[in-house]
Formats: sequence, C-alpha cells, structure tokens
Amino acid sequence: MSDLSAFSLAGKRVLVTGANTGIGQGIAVAAARAGAAIIAVGRSSMEETARLVEAAGGEAFSAVVCDLADHKAAQEMLDEAWETGGPVDGLVNNAGIIRRADAVDFSETDWDEVVDLNLKTTFFLCQAFARHVLAAGRPGRIVNIASVLSFQGGIRVASYTASKHGVLGLTRLLACEWAAKGINVNAIAPGYVVTNNTTALRQDEDRSAAILARIPAARWGEPSDIGDVAVFLLAPASGYIHGATISVDGGWLAR
Repeated sequence: MSDLSAFSLAGKRVLVTGANTGIGQGIAVAAARAGAAIIAVGRSSMEETARLVEAAGGEAFSAVVCDLADHKAAQEMLDEAWETGGPVDGLVNNAGIIRRADAVDFSETDWDEVVDLNLKTTFFLCQAFARHVLAAGRPGRIVNIASVLSFQGGIRVASYTASKHGVLGLTRLLACEWAAKGINVNAIAPGYVVTNNTTALRQDEDRSAAILARIPAARWGEPSDIGDVAVFLLAPASGYIHGATISVDGGWLAR
C-alpha cells in the first residue's frame, strides 16, 4: 500500500492560473486540501476561491491579478511570485477561453485571442517556471489543462480545438526535454465539466442532452473531479509520470 504522504502537497507552493472559478478553482481547493500553499492567478476577484480554500483547511493563500492573455505580463507575474515569495514547486496552466462560430465564419480576432491565451501563454509560463527551477537545481511539476478536444475535432470551436491539440503536443515536447532534469510535465484532458466555458452548451437543451447521453458516467463533470487528479500529478506519487495526458471525462473518449 502506498504511503499516504506520497499524495501530500504539504510544504509545496502551487501557482494556479484562472483560479477564480471553474476548473482552476477546483484545482486550487484540492491542492490546498492536500497541504499546498496556493498562488491563485486571474483577472477577476478571488474572494470565492479564498473562502473555499479556507473551508478546505488551506492555511496559505495569495491572490494575484494578471491579464494572462499578455504572455509577457504572465512571465513577469511568475518571476515576481518566485522572487518575492520563494520557490514555486508546481505550476498549473488552467486559464483558457473558448469562442464558438462555424469555421466559415470564424474571425481572426477569435482565433488569435484563444490561441494566444490557451497555447502561447501556456508555453511561456512553462518556460519561465523551468528557468527558475533549473537555475535553482530544484524539482518542479507542471500540469497543463488540455481537453478531450485535444483528441477530437468538436464543432464550431476551431481555435479552441487547435489550441488544445497544441497543449497536448507541447506537454509531450517539454517532458522529453525536461524529464531527466527533474521537471515532470503532464496534462489533464477534462471532458464536459460544469464551468463558465460550457454554459452555452448546458443551456442548449438538445446539445446538452446529446452530450449527456454519450457520457458513460451519466453526469457532467465537476471541477473537483479535475482537482483531485491535479493533486496526484503535483504530488510525489506521480514521480515517474512524464508527458502523459490523463482524460478525466466520465468515459467520454471510451465510447
């Protein structure tokens, strides 16, 4: 039986982007429950996340306001978090957006905004984190949030699908470069989860019913479902896992 300490994040600092709501909030709460000090990053208020972290027994929480769509500002934010608060042990790249339109009507603006945040900022935050970790001679953990659309096409979400395919590939590339240097890079591919990004789908009765009918677990996912898997990938228990993308989708991809 595994030592439960292998699943503990006690004494670790974890930076989570897009932690004000949804999956990022679920990850922040789960990591805090496992003992981590949380650096929650986003553009809007973190008050709800702070309350949930405290209710989960988390004792160390800091909120950072940053426009993560600006990859340079995101890098500077991570640099400052490291330099002012001490080493960061784990980075969770969760912040992301989605735009919906038929491919023949998809705008350049909607393409650029999604790819810039979902993929470009993810890469440059990984880079900034790795530079600090390698310079300090410390181990580090990166968890990128991919999607079931890293494996499928979807419909009406061209830039989102492209960006999430990119996140999967980037996760593998960085694992190949950094695994031997003590940095674990992995990803989680959520299925259909109750978040702001899926509001339009859940409000479309026909589309929501079709999605639910395909999920073997017979329910939409919750942010906590993703949070618990993120804790595993941030914890010592996953020490020999590199370049993996774990689907947390209620069985969606298995059907």
